[in-house]
Amino acid sequence: MKGRNMTRWRDPAKDPRQEPRSNLITAEGAERLRGILDHLSRVKRPALSAKVGEAAALGDRSENADYTYNKKELNRVIARIRYLTKRLDELQVVDRLPTDTGRVYFGAFVTLEDEEGEEMRIRIVGHDETDTAKRWISVDAPLAKALLGKALDDEVTVKAPAGDTTYLITEIAYRDSATRAR
Repeated sequence: MKGRNMTRWRDPAKDPRQEPRSNLITAEGAERLRGILDHLSRVKRPALSAKVGEAAALGDRSENADYTYNKKELNRVIARIRYLTKRLDELQVVDRLPTDTGRVYFGAFVTLEDEEGEEMRIRIVGHDETDTAKRWISVDAPLAKALLGKALDDEVTVKAPAGDTTYLITEIAYRDSATRAR
């Protein structure tokens, strides 16, 4: 069989897309997802529906690029709304601090020092909140799994493709320093 819908075979045991994901999310992350859902439902979808209606009123839809583009965009927005609605129902919001704030748990800001003395500050968040620019990593990531439950001044070794890397935990906080300063 030939065609554009053919994909290469992946071993289900080794396919990273098959790994179970946690359903945890921070309160800020849940609020952000609700905001996106609200914007898509109240603003974007009605605007696209109106554009599709206007383009359809012009007549022949088969050669109407405006109609075709806006219809595809509307279907994409509807799919995203459906996904976010389902995902928000599945998520478990973690809005309380752990009893032992001296250890690394979900939602923690952790400062790590590598073997060369360089520092890196990360935050352990849910899969839906990961952001490489902010260095927010998923609780399911290997580094996060290695850090969970560790205390200040503990050493953590993480297996990476380039080899094992060892980090020293130099700071654990549950509120961002930028948030605390306000």
